[in-house]
Amino acid sequence: MQRLYDYLRRHPTGVDTFWAVVLFGLSVAGEAVRVEGRGTDLPLLVVPVSLLLCLVIALRRRAPEKMLLLSIAIGAAQVVTDVAPGPADFALLVITYTVAATGARWASRTALALGLFAAPLAQLRWPNEQTSFLGNVAIMVFQAVPFALAWVLGDSIRTRRAYFAQLEERAARLEKEREAQAKVAVAAERARIARELHDVVAHNVSVMVVQADGAAYVLDAAPDQAKKALETISSTGRQALAEMRRLLGVLRTGEHQEAGEYVPQPDVEQMGELIEQCRTSGLPVDFRVEGTPRPLPSGVELTAYRIVQEALTNTRKHGGPNTGASVRLVYFDDGLGLLVEDDGKGAPHELYEEGGPDGQGHGLIGMRERVGMVGGTLDAGPRPGGGFRISALLPLKPAH
Repeated sequence: MQRLYDYLRRHPTGVDTFWAVVLFGLSVAGEAVRVEGRGTDLPLLVVPVSLLLCLVIALRRRAPEKMLLLSIAIGAAQVVTDVAPGPADFALLVITYTVAATGARWASRTALALGLFAAPLAQLRWPNEQTSFLGNVAIMVFQAVPFALAWVLGDSIRTRRAYFAQLEERAARLEKEREAQAKVAVAAERARIARELHDVVAHNVSVMVVQADGAAYVLDAAPDQAKKALETISSTGRQALAEMRRLLGVLRTGEHQEAGEYVPQPDVEQMGELIEQCRTSGLPVDFRVEGTPRPLPSGVELTAYRIVQEALTNTRKHGGPNTGASVRLVYFDDGLGLLVEDDGKGAPHELYEEGGPDGQGHGLIGMRERVGMVGGTLDAGPRPGGGFRISALLPLKPAH
């Protein structure tokens, strides 16, 4: 049964043709019975009129507007040639429903008007002489009702189809919007990972290079210092690998990650470890915290950590020998202040902006992007008398 139903849905014109043939047979048979009872011959125009009306049913889906015009012409011919209505005139109801459901708007309105007009016209053309005037009026109304109902049913089907089409269009539009938002989110995530990788690699590799140079310099004269430098290189490398594993892990899809496999993002509490790492690498850093520490949003904590990390990395790169640095972390009522200064010889401002002489890093550009993401402000530039200064103000929000 399901195959038969699917076949009928795929061949609607075939179904209409079948019913048109059935209706044509009933029309001719009914007219033959009627004329036989009267003892008269079958009118010559009954067969072609019935055939054309059945053609309207057979082709109503392929060309509804043209079939409407054909049915109007046939109806007019019936009135002129005195061919009384028969079973084939059921096609007028069918075409009224069809154009109301699928035809053009002008065809739908025309079908409604002519359908309501056809019943009174037919009653006037072929009145029932044994019925009173009021009876004829009642018959007119009764015959007009089916045309009105057919049109209302077809128009409601049109409205429902339009509603479902609108829902499908809206669903497709929302799907495209979700895809666009997903692409934007992927791009933003890639940019975030690029910044994180830059900060991790730039800082830790810088520490490792400094320690490696120092170890090579004192390897023969002071083996203990060389051993300590190598230990610092080892711990710094492990820390860099752990952070890179966390960052690159978000790119792995379709795999279940065990809880705790990747270390959490650094925050303000780990800033002391960062300062101690810099001191171990040979950069004296004065670290002070002012104000009352309070819970911070994770984005603010990560931004503060990365700013200090990037600033101290730039100091090691561009500060020159015998350079010292200071880091101040100030808790205001409505913000977190950062001030990182060094007293080195400094470097051209463009190198800080680009992240290095090769111009391939993020430097201050990455800092400004981070600060802008949390709604803060950043100021960077040379200090009077030498050195470099980076200050930032990050807005605080209550932690949830």
